[in-house]
Amino acid sequence: MKKFASALMLGAALSVAAAGAAFADGKKIGVSWSNFQEERWKTDEAAMKAAIEANGDTYISADAQLSAAKQLSDVESLIAQGVDALIVLSVDSGSVGAVVDKADAEGIPVVGYDRLIEDQRAFYLTFDNKGVGSIIAEQVRAAQPEGNYAIIKGDKGDPNATFLLEGMMEVIGDDVKAGKINIACETFTDGWKPDNAQKNMEQCLTSQNNNIDAVLAENDGMAGGVIAALEAQGLSVPVGGQDGDHAALNRVARGTQTVSVWKDARQLGAAAGNIASQLADGKKLDEVEGAIKWSGGANGVEMNAILLAPTPITKDNINVVIEAGHIAKDKVCEGAVEGVNGCS
Repeated sequence: MKKFASALMLGAALSVAAAGAAFADGKKIGVSWSNFQEERWKTDEAAMKAAIEANGDTYISADAQLSAAKQLSDVESLIAQGVDALIVLSVDSGSVGAVVDKADAEGIPVVGYDRLIEDQRAFYLTFDNKGVGSIIAEQVRAAQPEGNYAIIKGDKGDPNATFLLEGMMEVIGDDVKAGKINIACETFTDGWKPDNAQKNMEQCLTSQNNNIDAVLAENDGMAGGVIAALEAQGLSVPVGGQDGDHAALNRVARGTQTVSVWKDARQLGAAAGNIASQLADGKKLDEVEGAIKWSGGANGVEMNAILLAPTPITKDNINVVIEAGHIAKDKVCEGAVEGVNGCS
């Protein structure tokens, strides 16, 4: 039933892309990015900008550089430039309410992009992050069903870090209670930064005398930092991540990363551009094509949302990202181990 519901959500979201061009014409869509540190945001932006311009609208943006204060200032600037809708990748869920307040005071609709803005005045667009966490845990547990696990979580101020953990624990929780799996280390990672994740993993290895059997990392950038820490100690254990970063997909092919859950950023970016165009043209949040009611946030606020379905990428289906044009075969398959589907 869950898979069927996800498929319905995905199909509805795709209809947004098909119908979007019929809506806003000549509007300004402002985008407030938290940062461009992660590889994937550049991919999101390209798809988002293309969709917005295909609708006859204008894309303008600002980079908050991981500063909540700058994000508020950026949004004020975007409003001053006359935007008709805002797409916000929030820096900090605890302070982003002020951003929505500013937009709402000017009658400007807001799309909370990928990271939850738990406010009924905002539209929520993301992938099923709880489902992503479950997939990471499922794939890593299949490779290492017991032993000492480390969980390297994302930024403490990002609700996605909690959603991912909830999904992970739905999979391994019973094994933890039964003593099959021991959570030896569990840490948040400031800014989702790979170097901070590497430090967290180094501290974990030191505290456990290198006795770690598997790692659940909440994104690919951090998985890279985790693997660097492991390799420095001559260790190789199952590691999971998400985002479909090119470097991570190559690590999957090389056998150093077990899974990268691919959230096709092009699909998410295009959907955001088309949703923003509909809202800029006067549609209400609950009138957006494919919108559902969702209340899975910490405070249970009922919101209008679209949740897209992710795809786990392992050595058994590397061909999927190659065939989709997400990454070139020679890039993903460089140094691949034997038996990687798509690299032979």
